[in-house]
Amino acid sequence: MTNPVFNNSAVFGDPRARGARGGRPQQTTAQPGVYGATATGPVIEAQSLEQMYGAPAATTRDTGRLTYDDVIIKTGGLLALLVVVAAATWNLAPGLWPLGAVVGLVLGLVNAFKKNPSPLLITLYTVAQGVFLGGISLAFQNMTTDLTGNVQPIVTQAIIATFATFGAALFLFKSGKVRVTPKFTRWLLIAMVGYLAYSLVNVVMMFFVSSDGFGPLRNGPIGVIAGLFAVGLAAASLIMDFDAIKRGVEQGVPAKFAWSAAFGLIVTLVWLYLEILRILAILQGRD
Repeated sequence: MTNPVFNNSAVFGDPRARGARGGRPQQTTAQPGVYGATATGPVIEAQSLEQMYGAPAATTRDTGRLTYDDVIIKTGGLLALLVVVAAATWNLAPGLWPLGAVVGLVLGLVNAFKKNPSPLLITLYTVAQGVFLGGISLAFQNMTTDLTGNVQPIVTQAIIATFATFGAALFLFKSGKVRVTPKFTRWLLIAMVGYLAYSLVNVVMMFFVSSDGFGPLRNGPIGVIAGLFAVGLAAASLIMDFDAIKRGVEQGVPAKFAWSAAFGLIVTLVWLYLEILRILAILQGRD
């Protein structure tokens, strides 16, 4: 796994450990009793089986285990909070985005390496990221405003493209067209390290080489190419996140880790949105 939110949490498991927890069931020796028994195991009587099917479905409260519904609800709630805070920051205090960036980075690292999720810290992280995204999105959009005051709707375009990419990644994962294999994981890890090194070199070069705001290695055609590569990495990271969540559900991890899953998805979605927004700002910037 490349997302530290899932990578640091052992409860989401490892594909190689799946056989130990969620693989072939162990054989047990049946004992005669109410249900009867055969050489291969217990046989449930028809009346008992009918009662089992007639019972209401177990909820997360009943089982205490992670479910997809839990992850969806918490991810949706955090996304809604992110959008509300971003919209408020855009309209009321866009200049606070550097503060949101710093606080979001600190809380992101704290949450990523916590063994047990903290709903409060994850919520505060989301608020900080909302402040950051609201201000930086306005700044990016202002870069595409021409001398007559016409504004390119790059923020709306970036939001649509982000959710479209999320949907495409989810479809590819659910359809089995893209599978998380050791080779896939190894490739993604190497690519992520390379992209991180490239970004660090770009930041250092900004102190010595003049550029238009994104850094010497993130402007013009080379910036678009680097951005598209980063979008591909973010999409692949989403597939890794989906696989980690799937293993967590299959292995029956505690329901509280739905917060960790939601936090991990928010981290990847924020990265994906920023990369798409940067590409659009480069392509539609002032002449």
